[in-house]
Amino acid sequence: MDLNQVRYFLALADTLSFTKAAEKCNVTQPTMSRGIKLLEQEFGAELIRRERGRTHLTELGRIVRPRLEFALAEMDSVQAEAVEFSANTRATLKLGVMCTISPTRLIPIISLLSVRAPQLSVELLEATGQSIVDMLVEGNLDVAVVGVPKYPEIISTNPLYDEQYVVAFPSGHRFDQMDSVPVKELHGEPYLERLNCEYVLHYNEHSGVFPCKPDVRYKSEHEDWIQAMILAGMGCACMPENMSLFPNLMRRPLVEPKIKRTISVATVRGRRHTPAIDLFCRICMDFHRDQK
Repeated sequence: MDLNQVRYFLALADTLSFTKAAEKCNVTQPTMSRGIKLLEQEFGAELIRRERGRTHLTELGRIVRPRLEFALAEMDSVQAEAVEFSANTRATLKLGVMCTISPTRLIPIISLLSVRAPQLSVELLEATGQSIVDMLVEGNLDVAVVGVPKYPEIISTNPLYDEQYVVAFPSGHRFDQMDSVPVKELHGEPYLERLNCEYVLHYNEHSGVFPCKPDVRYKSEHEDWIQAMILAGMGCACMPENMSLFPNLMRRPLVEPKIKRTISVATVRGRRHTPAIDLFCRICMDFHRDQK
């Protein structure tokens, strides 16, 4: 739908005069009439009717008028914000990222954002999934990239990508002889617990109570420490498939059941988006579409 056509219709609805409406829109009467006719073709019915020199709205015209007024006002507001955003060299996007998400998956998005909006400053904050969601709800973040099993109703999410959980282990481990590792095989295994890991939460949401008890030897909230200890032969750990920091880290998919998580872009329902948030969300939607 052409916005000029909407403007022509609303001007005509206000003035009920093609001459006055054309003057108001700074176009000729033929241009005004053609725009109205094209708009009516899109709706499939008359919006304006001329009868014996009298111009008035049809029933459909009266129905759509307030909705088109609202749509035009929203579009004008968005355009005004875009102009302000383009002129503002100090605009900042507060982006929350769940700390167990691999930077390698997000770098292409952040890089494209810097190209599309070179004047934009990105303030990136890492925290646990629940903390990120809480900060988003409280208004301390503009937008977040997160992947938890459940969200509050106020949170709106759009998927970015899916990733499976794997078990990481040192070279020479018995898991190296398997194509995939059933979850029950973790029972009694020397285990390194990632303190921020959401695997058990996703497992419980998908399949109920976690079915086995690994032999937890060490715990850490730092991914590099966990993976360095794995390479040193100190145990194994569950992690998202994209979380590997070392190329020689051995991994196998966890199955029976196979658990995955969905990494999503999260915003707050009903909260007005700045141009920076809109741009980031559009880039993420394009990224998601390209992953298919």
